[in-house]
Parts: sequence; structure tokens; C-alpha cells
Amino acid sequence: MAIERSGPPPLEAQLCYSIYSAGIAIQRIYKPLLDGLGLTYPQYLVLNVLWREDGQSVGAIAEALALESSTLTPMLKRLEAAGLVNRTRNPQSERQVLLTLTDQGRALKSKAGCLGQAMLEASQQSPSALAELNGHIRNLRDTIYTHIDGWQAPA
Repeated sequence: MAIERSGPPPLEAQLCYSIYSAGIAIQRIYKPLLDGLGLTYPQYLVLNVLWREDGQSVGAIAEALALESSTLTPMLKRLEAAGLVNRTRNPQSERQVLLTLTDQGRALKSKAGCLGQAMLEASQQSPSALAELNGHIRNLRDTIYTHIDGWQAPA
């Protein structure tokens, strides 16, 4: 397919749009499952970070998700109000807020396993094929982040 030089290529020819729209499709598959858990997709991402390593600072979570701390604060307050996390000041640095999972927040981890199964079914891909695709996309993301001043790839 020839790419017109006078303007951007059509959306279907742009990698950025394919990745963006695939992300939306994935979120649409996850939405009914997350609704059943009482979570939004961004809340699920935050919990995922804490399920991997509990007791992280707001800044560390923001870095892991490539977001600004100020973007996370309202969502973290809602997670706390829902009884899923506790927000406390770091005794070594009063300016730093730490997040820890509550028992209820930890219990959601096993319930959220259904999302992976839904992805396998909807994508009609094998776990190894999805893992390989994920590796390629992460490599692309990480390479792009090396060219953005002040940002680094999420963990």
C-alpha cells in the first residue's frame, strides 16, 4: 500500500491507531468482568501494581503506570473509600503517601483471574502467542520511551 506523502496515512495504516483501538477492544472485553468486581479499568491497573508489590508510594505507582501522581490521587481516594487500599503517610517522609492493600483488596486478585481467560477466549490466541505479542509491544514501547525526555518506560 502506497502512503500518501502530503498527509498522514489513513487510520487503518497507522500503528498508533491499531494499538489504541486494540486497547479499547480489550477494555470492552474486560468491562463487564470489572463491573462485577466493582472496578474501573484504571483502578484494576493500580491494584495490579499493588498485587505485584504491596506498600508502594503514589509516585512509584504513577511511574509504573506512566501517569502523573496528581492524575492518580482522585482514583486512589475512591479505592480507599471502597475499602480496597489504605493510604498512609510514610513515617520517613511525611510528603510521601504509601498505599497498602486491605484484605478486601488482596482478595480481588484471585477474582480478577477471569480477565486473562476472557482475553484468551476473545482473542482466539494461544497463551504463548499473546505472550510473544506482548513482548513485541513492550519492546516497541520501551524503545519509544528512550526518545522522550523526562519519561521512562513503565515497569
